[in-house]
Amino acid sequence: MAIDPIQLTKQLVDIDSTTYHEGLAGEFLFEYLTAQRYAVERTSVPQPDRASTPGAGNGERFNVYAALPGITPDVVLSTHIDTVPPFFGSKEDDEFLYGRGTCDAKGIIAAQIAAADRLRESGVKVGLLFVVGEERDSAGAVVANKSPKGSKFLINGEPTDNRLALASKGALRVELRTKGRMAHSAYPELGDSAINKLVEALHDVLAMPLPIEPEIGPSTLNIGLIEGGRAPNVIADKAEAHILVRLVGPSEETKRAILATVGDRADVDFSLDLPFVRMRKIDNLPTMIANFTTDIPMLTAWGEPLLLGPGSIHVAHTPNEKIAKKELLEAVDLYVDLATSLAHGV
Repeated sequence: MAIDPIQLTKQLVDIDSTTYHEGLAGEFLFEYLTAQRYAVERTSVPQPDRASTPGAGNGERFNVYAALPGITPDVVLSTHIDTVPPFFGSKEDDEFLYGRGTCDAKGIIAAQIAAADRLRESGVKVGLLFVVGEERDSAGAVVANKSPKGSKFLINGEPTDNRLALASKGALRVELRTKGRMAHSAYPELGDSAINKLVEALHDVLAMPLPIEPEIGPSTLNIGLIEGGRAPNVIADKAEAHILVRLVGPSEETKRAILATVGDRADVDFSLDLPFVRMRKIDNLPTMIANFTTDIPMLTAWGEPLLLGPGSIHVAHTPNEKIAKKELLEAVDLYVDLATSLAHGV
């Protein structure tokens, strides 16, 4: 019986797999793919330190790899198991599936499994790789890259509206931390405000010119998190901000600019650096530029990368996440056609 990607998407969406809590979804995929006659491997991915990482779990999480026994795949279909919080389950109407992960990326998992079922029946040597941690630090991809399976091509799945991405932006995560001296707020001259230092540094960082790539667009910068201080009537002795820069080229220029702009007002830590990636056009497939970052930079050992998937990135990470059922079914055909072309030497 053919795999129903719509039903499979609903089953996956109804399992909470927010980052660091992917274990139950991994177990489901391991058992499901084993029942589909694949040889299935699970590779443990360490949990981060709970003291330093808010939201870190204490249960097992692992990547899942599946292929027919004894084959070296020509093409591997891959995406991520984890989702951003908060978890909410599935619902549907005639046109759409709704719920966390419907487009990013559990609908893609379902489409890839359905496509792989058709590909193996047609004789294409195909593998499936589903990793954890993409939404935070690509920890699963880093682990997977240590044990490649000899594939020539990696088709990574992210919401691209079923268009082939010609490039995806990189990601530079920056953490600024300032130190001060506590005092009574009525006597600010006796203290040294860490928050004031941070605010001034962030103001200047926001004013920095960022690199632009004519065919791709500009780098973008988002201050996503600010924390600090003790109370309104206390001069703050500590503060921090977390920034994410979407890169359109090498990170070195942006790093130098941030360090020069911040100066000695804050300690600067570059905690994640995923490079900008260009990819090729194939046949007459519609194309796009992905302003977001994927696991592709951390899966270099798995073959030439391509990026394609159903769903819109504009609704990913939102309370209105959804995917059109028609688009999900179309993605199965696209994965089959693209993987077949690659396996046959296009």
